[in-house]
Amino acid sequence: MSDCTGQIELFSPVGRRRVEVAFEGGEVTSDAGVLLIRQVDRKLGLLQRVAERLPDPRDPGRCTHSLLHLLRQRVYGLCQGYEDLNDHDTWRHDLALQTACERVSPGASSPTLCRLENRMDRSVAWALHAVFLEQFIASFETPPERLIFDFDATDDPVHGTQEGRFFHGYYDQYCFLPLYVFCGEQLLVSYLRPSKIDAAKHAGAILKFLVQRLRAVWPHVNITFRADSGFCRRRILAWCERNGVGYLVGLAKNSRLLKLAEPWRQQAQAQFAAQSEKQRVFGEFEYAAGTWKHPRRVIVKVEHGPKGENPRFLVTNLEGDPQALYEDVYCARGDMENRIKEQQLGLFADRTSCHAWWANQFRLLLAALGYLLLEALRRIGLAGTELARAQCATLRVKLLKVGGVVLRNTRRLRFLLPDACPWQDLFWRVAERFASG
Repeated sequence: MSDCTGQIELFSPVGRRRVEVAFEGGEVTSDAGVLLIRQVDRKLGLLQRVAERLPDPRDPGRCTHSLLHLLRQRVYGLCQGYEDLNDHDTWRHDLALQTACERVSPGASSPTLCRLENRMDRSVAWALHAVFLEQFIASFETPPERLIFDFDATDDPVHGTQEGRFFHGYYDQYCFLPLYVFCGEQLLVSYLRPSKIDAAKHAGAILKFLVQRLRAVWPHVNITFRADSGFCRRRILAWCERNGVGYLVGLAKNSRLLKLAEPWRQQAQAQFAAQSEKQRVFGEFEYAAGTWKHPRRVIVKVEHGPKGENPRFLVTNLEGDPQALYEDVYCARGDMENRIKEQQLGLFADRTSCHAWWANQFRLLLAALGYLLLEALRRIGLAGTELARAQCATLRVKLLKVGGVVLRNTRRLRFLLPDACPWQDLFWRVAERFASG
């Protein structure tokens, strides 16, 4: 056993003052900001709706932790930066977590949370995506005039011999290939897939489902499908044309496209030779791939600089100036990369280390639920502030990982936060905007 009295003398004095250190501060938390996540969740009713839709085969009379408590603990933990289940063996005793989960006793252990993940199946994935769409619809006070759906796939490296493990040549590793769909910054789909498939696998079916569901609520909404060349598939384009859906999709270059773009390639080359500065030239033409039943509009962008030319192509059924469609509409999809990074890096969606396939899909969806809470905190609670566009990791550092002393008795829970906290005004603003009323 360590000698605490002797350890007090380990730290050098500051001037004439002794520096004494001891683990005798009582109930202290480093996660007081989880109370803000609780405010957001209660206002949205997000995890409550999820809990109502998930199966729970346990005997309620023999359960210490309800399904809602387990969901809150797991999702709030991801928001706070606790990516692994074994983190909860310690964090379950934190009074801030217990308060956020509306408990007066320790939370669930890692084995209990593990059992939750491993009893999930396909029906759970459908149920959670239905909640995602309900949340998305509820976020609009009035029907939107236009929606743009961004589709993209990413690699999710595996951690062993999990179900659905395959090698992917492009990423040069064993991985999964999850599909994400965003509308602006709001997440609609988080779908785990094996990596042995085409990147556009099931994208057409998901697009059809989203369009039909949202048009049932907003019959006159204008919908656009936006994606890179990995999603340029004739059946998706044809379905969009038959159902009045716009599309703006990358088109992989080939010898025929390069030949059709020759006038603009020559123009960019001539302008670069005359001005010695990188040039960008835009144009358009009609083109039909061998599998297409009719020609479609193709937009070409040619950059020419010191390292040569870089032509890019888009296929679209939208009207408008080629340059405006490319720069103002298509290039905006690059922001989706930041959203995926928030999923993978900020909310640990890549921690798919379970053996069972549906347990890993559930982990992906748990990260998505954490993202929905933080996105709502950002969109509603921080609107018009300096953190309105902050990444999830930044929100965690500045608003959620706040230290404080916790005083608890039979009538009250008091969280005494530091006077020197630089984000006090924003903390109170978020709490006020999500206060129940």
